[in-house]
Amino acid sequence: MNALIKVAIANLQVEPNTQSEIADEALYGMPVEIIEHIDEKWAKIRTFYRYEGYCLKENIEDDQALKNTWIEQAKHVVIQSFADVLVNPIIQSAKIITLPRGAFIQEIEDAEIESDWTKVRLVTGEIGYVRSDWVQERTHVYTLNQALFREQVIKTAFSYLGSPYRWGGKTPAGIDCSGLCSMAYMLNGAYIYRDAKILDGFPLKAIDQKDMQRGDLLFFPEHVAMYIGDDRYIHSSLGGNEVNVNSLNPEHENYRKDLATTITGVGSLF
Repeated sequence: MNALIKVAIANLQVEPNTQSEIADEALYGMPVEIIEHIDEKWAKIRTFYRYEGYCLKENIEDDQALKNTWIEQAKHVVIQSFADVLVNPIIQSAKIITLPRGAFIQEIEDAEIESDWTKVRLVTGEIGYVRSDWVQERTHVYTLNQALFREQVIKTAFSYLGSPYRWGGKTPAGIDCSGLCSMAYMLNGAYIYRDAKILDGFPLKAIDQKDMQRGDLLFFPEHVAMYIGDDRYIHSSLGGNEVNVNSLNPEHENYRKDLATTITGVGSLF
């Protein structure tokens, strides 16, 4: 990784053109690798979860000294839908930037401020303050406790409930099916492939559907959802226009036959 995302949400596009299809969104503070400098305006980049696309250079910080420090010390992540970083630790303070859930941030210990606030350093080096309840340490929950991970990943997925469907999106402002599942897993320390499929080299592995448990992923043709138990699943659906809950059971009112009859596989970390 040789650069950082320095805007709240940076589009990764299929072609180096602002009118091109959006393949993904890279979020603030995330480390990326510049694969190729296309021209003065565009670079081809690879995210730390090995997804590639074209990004405007104005959205990338490639200061090497800053990058090295950031990767070592930015161990926290925003968990609020959107979190204002303020100049001072008071609610009336001016805003420096608004960060989306999933943004990486560096916490700075400061015993002199109230526990309600957390002092943070931004990619630019600026110092600001954010509500303490809106950030958490990035931890690999799934390596610590399987039962806890399954509950936490579902809770995280439900934090996006009602978010509008957006192709390539990964925030509460708009999110697609694989964006929802990959972000729910990422916020609990598991980095899976960003698309609706299982890929070698990532921790997700195929299992039999009869062995499926809460928090595992259901795959359909070009779609993915998270199983939440009782034949139900949460997903970001173009057909539903937002993150919602549907069922595999024909007896349930939110049953979707088009998905229930086209399952291609199930993926699990365990």
